[in-house]
Amino acid sequence: MKYIKLGNSDLKVSRICMGCMGFGDPENGMHTWTLPEKESLEIITNGLDNGINFYDTAIGYQNGTSEQYLGKAIRENASRSDVVVATKFLPRSQEDIENNVSGGQHIHNMVEKSLTNLGLDYIDLYIYHMWDYNTPLYDILEGLNEVIEEGKVRYIGISNCFAWQLAKANALAEAEGFAKFVSIQGHYNLIFREEEREMVPLCHTDNIAITPYSALASGRLSRLPGEESKRLNEDYYAKLKYQKYEKEDLEIIKRVDEIAQNHDVSMTEVSLAWLLTKVTSPIVGATKMHHVEGAVNSVDLTLTDDEITYLEDPYVAHDLVGVMAENKVSASDNEKVWIKHTKNRI
Repeated sequence: MKYIKLGNSDLKVSRICMGCMGFGDPENGMHTWTLPEKESLEIITNGLDNGINFYDTAIGYQNGTSEQYLGKAIRENASRSDVVVATKFLPRSQEDIENNVSGGQHIHNMVEKSLTNLGLDYIDLYIYHMWDYNTPLYDILEGLNEVIEEGKVRYIGISNCFAWQLAKANALAEAEGFAKFVSIQGHYNLIFREEEREMVPLCHTDNIAITPYSALASGRLSRLPGEESKRLNEDYYAKLKYQKYEKEDLEIIKRVDEIAQNHDVSMTEVSLAWLLTKVTSPIVGATKMHHVEGAVNSVDLTLTDDEITYLEDPYVAHDLVGVMAENKVSASDNEKVWIKHTKNRI
């Protein structure tokens, strides 16, 4: 395994981050394809044994059971200081808003709950899971700064936002003396490259780490069409994300397979080797042991410039999907309100 500094932080992370969305009680959440405790701990432990020291989970994954499984695996199999734990908090709920729970108090509540789930004393990277259009940004940044000062969080990151939002957030944080976001977790892979338009240049300019999710496009970049997987069969959201451009994406997937055969490696290794030329540490989900092996091996695969161009050439622009598609509407409707909430600080 190889390691790299996470943006402007002092965290040294493995080039592969293990995504923990696939871990958690399958009977206690929105997904049915997740792994129960025993199998989850086995895969996390295998990751630790293979040098992966960076793990990403969220309080929203299977009602916190993903955090619980990850924390248990770390406590039983690793030294806490050797592992970088990232978890994410959700926006305020409607109930929070009606009960006048402030943005800052909400963050304190979320941190305490995640620490309890994890069974750990601190979180290395605490991530703003998705933009909260109903809460002043100042309150979010102030709350995050407070949990850092309290020693419960070391650094903060953000997920599912636009480049302009990240830029404004860090400008406001700098103006107020608050901690700035050191990483962005967006949707980015060989068949969804919209982050390259604005987010990637911003991050390269400001040394913000890029740790993309859906690194293998929910498995599409790890197998040829027709090969079944439990997630692809049962995860409706994963199907929806790539449905519109299946024909265009297929040409890229075929080229991944072609290069994989030329190198005598898996498609997973080729897809991730390409992504590793673009980002700090891709988040790779694993629900089987060979998923860990493919991710780890990708770090040592070097693609030629011609191979990279060959993989990239067929790409066509994609529409935003999922959370970001919803954000596009919310950003338009709420930008004036959001700017008012920042009280003209930037």
